[in-house]
Amino acid sequence: MFLKYFEAAPRRVLALVAVACVAMLAFGLYLQHVVGLEPCPMCIVQRYALIVVAVVSGLTAFAYKKGLLITGSFVTLLVAGFGAFVAARQSFLQWYPPEISSCGRDFYGMIETFPLKRAIPMIFKGSGDCTKIDWTFLGGSIANWSFVCFVAIGLVMLTLMLQQARKR
Repeated sequence: MFLKYFEAAPRRVLALVAVACVAMLAFGLYLQHVVGLEPCPMCIVQRYALIVVAVVSGLTAFAYKKGLLITGSFVTLLVAGFGAFVAARQSFLQWYPPEISSCGRDFYGMIETFPLKRAIPMIFKGSGDCTKIDWTFLGGSIANWSFVCFVAIGLVMLTLMLQQARKR
């Protein structure tokens, strides 16, 4: 029954994914501006991935053609996979922190100070604050829950693509 919803209302599924991403972004901003948690570079990359997922799935929700639905779902799947990779890397760094950890620059400081060619590897290095666990829910850190959400979005997109491809 649940899978029939993907076939019957794919645009609603895409709209729900976009709304869920906006809700997660709003919660991240709440944690930053109300609770006072400062995001690390990997958190910011995950936010950008969520923004792209929200925009692409939201725009794809307006598509009436099957090819556009499949293409938009595929792009969303790729971006969600990238977000899951970054969240998994951050989770790994939190579980197995490096022995030498220094407090690194924030994302904007890296971009302003270094050329993009040097800043991008620094962002994904994950040193400093990326290993710190400031907040947990049911035993999972923000990075752990971000990974779960990205994987769930990826599974929804994969299911949606398969349902649309099977549909005649």
